[in-house]
Amino acid sequence: MIFLFIADPLESFKIKKDSTLAMMRVAQDAGHQLWFCESRNILWKDNIVHADCQSLTIKPGATPWFELGHTESRALNSFSAVLMRTDPPFNIEYLNTTWLLSAAVRQGAKVFNEPSAVRDHSEKLSITEFPELTPPTLVTRELSAVQEFHKVHQDIVIKPLDGMGGMGIFRVGPDGLNLASIVETLGENGARTLMIQRFLPEIAQGDKRVLLIGGEVVPFALARIPQGSEIRGNLAAGGRGVAMPLSDTEMNIAQRLAPKLNQRGLFLVGLDLIGGYLTEINVTSPTCFVEITEQSGFNVSQFWLKALEKALS
Repeated sequence: MIFLFIADPLESFKIKKDSTLAMMRVAQDAGHQLWFCESRNILWKDNIVHADCQSLTIKPGATPWFELGHTESRALNSFSAVLMRTDPPFNIEYLNTTWLLSAAVRQGAKVFNEPSAVRDHSEKLSITEFPELTPPTLVTRELSAVQEFHKVHQDIVIKPLDGMGGMGIFRVGPDGLNLASIVETLGENGARTLMIQRFLPEIAQGDKRVLLIGGEVVPFALARIPQGSEIRGNLAAGGRGVAMPLSDTEMNIAQRLAPKLNQRGLFLVGLDLIGGYLTEINVTSPTCFVEITEQSGFNVSQFWLKALEKALS
């Protein structure tokens, strides 16, 4: 098979733990051909969605770790699969890329995750479909609504809807210190919508990343545990990643969502769970393949490739 990876510049990959690189390696080892481009290289030309892309060879142990061929313009529907792995933020250019990818789907391209499904599932707001699984949550631009929510729940977390890697997350305790200032700053004085949730003390045991692949559940999660005085477990914010088997509660949630989301075209999903509560549904470029594989012995990349090959058969 021939796979096109749409990703961030290869030079930016963190070689030791990059999930996209892990996917590339396992696909190459299985004999599949790899091609690469960035999202800016997707274009509509001659009434077909093309990619100005390059063949890609992974060179383990070498510097650099990759070798690229000459740039060629290829129709996206000429690939066995197109794998969108560009990191957030989900800004207007990311959105434009999904629209081009939707046009490619209409022309017969097989894109993972399905671009319209990615557009329909805000990584923060999509949890509103499953309110019985979430902590008490408020979504608003209004300071007064946040203040009322704080009166009820006392200890809260405030975050922007378009954040990633733990950026812009604030905790406000019972004293309400700086609540108005935080809301005004994060919300740009009412111009941006915020999500507010009751603080979950179980974060001390980790923000669990649970992977759903092809409608199936990876049986190990990566608990991203905050360090020191931090409340954020995100690895990008200094959290420590510890792989562990899913609890019964976590497995039940994952098994409930996996087939539903896969049916919508969300082949690879990363659920975020804290204390058995669903806090986010990540659909753009879920990670943690390498950490889970190295610590648990469960080969996530192989699991992913077998599911992909099955979906393409």
